[in-house]
Order: sequence, then C-alpha cells, then structure tokens
Amino acid sequence: MSPAGAVVGALAGVGLLLLVLAWASPRRPPRSRSAGRGAGRQAAVAVLGGVVAAMLTLAVTALPVAALLAGAAAAALPTVVRRHRASVMQRELRGAWPDAVDGLLSSVRAGMSLPESVAALGLSGPPPLRTTFARFADDHRVTGAFDAALDRLQDDLADPVADRVCAALRLAREVGGADLGAVLTALSAMLREDGRIRREVLARQSWTVSAARLAVAAPWLTLALLCTRPEAVRAYSTPAGTVVLAVAAALSIAAYVAMKRIGRLPADERMAP
Repeated sequence: MSPAGAVVGALAGVGLLLLVLAWASPRRPPRSRSAGRGAGRQAAVAVLGGVVAAMLTLAVTALPVAALLAGAAAAALPTVVRRHRASVMQRELRGAWPDAVDGLLSSVRAGMSLPESVAALGLSGPPPLRTTFARFADDHRVTGAFDAALDRLQDDLADPVADRVCAALRLAREVGGADLGAVLTALSAMLREDGRIRREVLARQSWTVSAARLAVAAPWLTLALLCTRPEAVRAYSTPAGTVVLAVAAALSIAAYVAMKRIGRLPADERMAP
C-alpha cells in the first residue's frame, strides 16, 4: 500500500467510525450523562487518536517503532490536557480565595452574621467559587447547621486552601465578636502572601521548564525530518535502529518525568473536616 493510500484509508476509517458513534449515541442533555459514560468516551477518544496517529506515522515513515511511539503519545494527550485544565482550575481557585475572604470581611463589617456572609458569596463572590457557595447557601437554608454545610463545602472543593479557609471559618464562628474581623484579616493576608510567593516561583522556573520541554521534543522533531530521507528510514528499520529509538524514547520519558518532579512545587496537605 502506498503512503497516500494508507492516509486516505485511515481518514476514511476515522470518518466512518465518527458517523457510527454519532448515530448510535443517545441524544440526551449533557446533565443526564453519567461520569462512567464520560470516562468511557475519553478512553475511546484516546484509543482512536492513538490508532490514527500510529497509522499516519506508519504511512509517512514506514517505521513500526515510530508509529508505536506516535500512537502512545497521541493516546496520552487527552490525559495530559485534562491534567493541565485541572491545574489551571486549581490556580484560579487559589487566586480567588483572597477576594472571597475579603468579601466575607466586608459582609461581617456591614453587620451580617458569618453564615449569611458565607452564603452571600454565592451571589457576589469570585466567579470560580460562586457555584460551590450557592450550594452552601442551599444546605444552610435547609438544615440551619453551619458546621454541616461547611463540611459539605469542604468536600465539594477538595482543596487544601479550602480546608484552611473552612478551618478559619470554624474558628471565627467560635470566637466571634471583635476577634472575627482579626481572624479574617489575618487569613486574607496569609492567602495573598502565599499566592504571591507561588506566582513568583512559577515565573522564575517557567523558562527552565520551557527549555526542558524543547530539549525533549527537539530530537523527535529531528527524527521526523530525517524520516523523509529513504536512507534514514532504512537505517532505523534495522533491529539496531529499533533499539536506538526505544532507548531514546525511554530516556526522554524518564528525563521529562524527572524534570516535572524537580520543578513541582510542594503540595499542601489536606485537613480533615
């Protein structure tokens, strides 16, 4: 089969598979889809992407080991994207907490009780936190139990910063009076300082991380260019060439994982409710 024919066949197969999935999928609103179905579709997308990438790479390079590596990389891409989105969301939540605490402090100084101040964040709080605080308002309105609603809030957020905030709110609930404003003021200052230090560290190490990623990707971009030459394809098609590519892939993955571990900031430990 010629490379062009293999590419056309792969694209036609992908198009047919997408049509079948679109026809067979039930037309229901996104809310009714379960988490298991979403995980299954993510796995299907990963497998489909890996197969397509492997077929295209095999059609272009005629190297089975290169096709296998490309398929594995494409299959892992959805997981990488999902983790990146989760990391971005976590940074947004961490950056929203100081404004949320400032909103609590303003509400308390305006004469509102602490439960009312926390519930008000569902309407006037930072956008990343409004939905969660709206659920807190509903729970507190139904049960009237501040600690139980705060436990639900802490479970929904599942974040170390949220754990510290909830612990401070419990303490502020107990001390009350004039000490309440002091507790919230100290909490806001602590969160802002922690966020400032983290942003500074991330900014300083961003160029190092980018250089490391480029160093990992550069040899494989060079390999892609070399595979356009028949003599390079013949050299890497030998058993020795296959071993070289496999060892290079293992070293690249190990170096990237080591770089990520070295550059990762220490994670805060969660606090029990």
